[in-house]
Amino acid sequence: MAAPQPTDITLHRASRVLEVAFDTGETFRLPCEYLRVHSPSAEVQGHGPSQRVLQFGKQNVNIAAIEPVGQYGVKLVFDDGHDTGIFSWSVLHDIGTHQVEKWQTYLDELAAAGKSREP
Repeated sequence: MAAPQPTDITLHRASRVLEVAFDTGETFRLPCEYLRVHSPSAEVQGHGPSQRVLQFGKQNVNIAAIEPVGQYGVKLVFDDGHDTGIFSWSVLHDIGTHQVEKWQTYLDELAAAGKSREP
């Protein structure tokens, strides 16, 4: 079965939300902060689960540019300089589908580390 494909991607700069619609009929409104802290880049994810780096202070981050990467995804360039994560369509769909759980896990990790979302 083919992975869901995006039918529309819209950046709402003022509200710092990336809206992604898929051919499944699903539409996800993904805050830029959420995308930044869940970037699939090695800088954030490491080269394995034990190497993941907790991101903090990203509450006000925005997306400066969206660059297509072949037919399979986009590179999101964030205004804090982070630009190494390639968000494949399957990654965007997954983080949209599991947004509530992933966000809560992130908030719990921040609290446990004594870190803040605030810059």
